[in-house]
Amino acid sequence: MARPIRSRRDAPSKAPPAFAGDIDAFIGGLQHQRGLPFNTWSNYQRDLDQCASFLAKHGVAGWPAVTGAMATAWIHSLGNGRYNAASLARKLTALRVFARHLVRENVCTEDFTVLISGPKLARRIPGTLSAEEVSRLLAAPSGGEAPALRDRALLELFYSSGLRVSELAGLTLQQLDLEGGFLRVFGKGSKERVVPVGGRAREALASWLTAGRPRFVKKATGSQLFLNNRGTALSRVMLWMIVKKYAKRAGIVRNVKPHLLRHSFATHLLGGGADLRAIQEMLGHANIATTQIYTAVESKRLVDHHAKFHPRNKS
Repeated sequence: MARPIRSRRDAPSKAPPAFAGDIDAFIGGLQHQRGLPFNTWSNYQRDLDQCASFLAKHGVAGWPAVTGAMATAWIHSLGNGRYNAASLARKLTALRVFARHLVRENVCTEDFTVLISGPKLARRIPGTLSAEEVSRLLAAPSGGEAPALRDRALLELFYSSGLRVSELAGLTLQQLDLEGGFLRVFGKGSKERVVPVGGRAREALASWLTAGRPRFVKKATGSQLFLNNRGTALSRVMLWMIVKKYAKRAGIVRNVKPHLLRHSFATHLLGGGADLRAIQEMLGHANIATTQIYTAVESKRLVDHHAKFHPRNKS
């Protein structure tokens, strides 16, 4: 079986022959999973090749001979400053998933990663925009020209629904119910969820669909909601550039990344009194613990306000 194609930015060492076949079979299966991002399996490919090279260098004959101690030794060998905790955790996840695959395929009799403990990750509080900054950003695409109508609708929808960049880029006309005020979104793992679309976003989308989108349509145009000048779907890179462009125009001096709008959506909902479970559902988080990070954002905001405005905090 041919080795799966890697992107140019990934140049891992090729796994030794005694290990390569099982990795190939595993990665081949991942590549056929619907909705699995390219980065997931390409990172797994790189991590497993790296692990295999380490094991072979230390005299391990193949995956059936791997023990928990050997797998732990590989993880420890990486913890010398070359990789941060998040990267180490990802590598261990790749090895765990692969080890379970080896057991299912009867390559190994037991999971050699069961007793391995991963690095503790410090949860970073996501950055957000203030409500005033968001208002300036959404007002930045001015005028009635088709590109401005598109960009205004895109930004309004981004903030109104808290979509991931990939979800926004992949939207089709069929997913949007403008009259009902909601979207059907296919998130990670192609899981479907229903996301509300607010009034301002609906108005902007209606203008885009009637007066803007028809000017971008070409012969080969499909059902993509947001189009580029060629009449095809906007790429994630183009979405990134649009957000950066209007953030600069709005006078927002800090680095504004597209995901910041998703974080702002969740934080502002929570600050307005929305239920955490409802926010979890709208964001498409599988685990409520992922959504709970926004409670830390709101708590920090309150602490900052107290420190700034309470008279007993002033010298």
